[in-house]
Amino acid sequence: MDLRKLKTLIDLVSESNISELEITEADGKVRIVKADPQAAVLQAAPVYAAPAAPTPVVMAAGAAPAVAAPAAAPAETGHIVKSPMVGTFYRASGPNAKSFAEVGQAVKQGDAICIIEAMKIMNEIEADKTGTITKVLVENGQPVEFGQPLFVIE
Repeated sequence: MDLRKLKTLIDLVSESNISELEITEADGKVRIVKADPQAAVLQAAPVYAAPAAPTPVVMAAGAAPAVAAPAAAPAETGHIVKSPMVGTFYRASGPNAKSFAEVGQAVKQGDAICIIEAMKIMNEIEADKTGTITKVLVENGQPVEFGQPLFVIE
């Protein structure tokens, strides 16, 4: 099945209130299941963080103690290319091949920037915006989820 057609089907499922879509064609079969956000929270693995340093408390006479809120992680700037599917992320077409996209490389919309292997099928992922790759957010060979950020393009 054509990657563009698959992306369109994924967008259709994510934007509608259907939870599952299955299509069979001569060249293969595709089944897209929308994850329940509540179930995803229940299935998430626990995240352990190091204990935070104590925050100094300043008290005025007759006032309740105030605790400063921790600083939020800085948001990525630029356009974020997200994974259109669940699979394994590869930066190159083979172990000894040159990477599709490197930090600092200019890319055009439609250029292949990585591969995601899903069900033994290698799917080329294309840049959806023209610009320069400023960050690669996933390590080679790492599993990725649908909608996970892969690259930042500015």
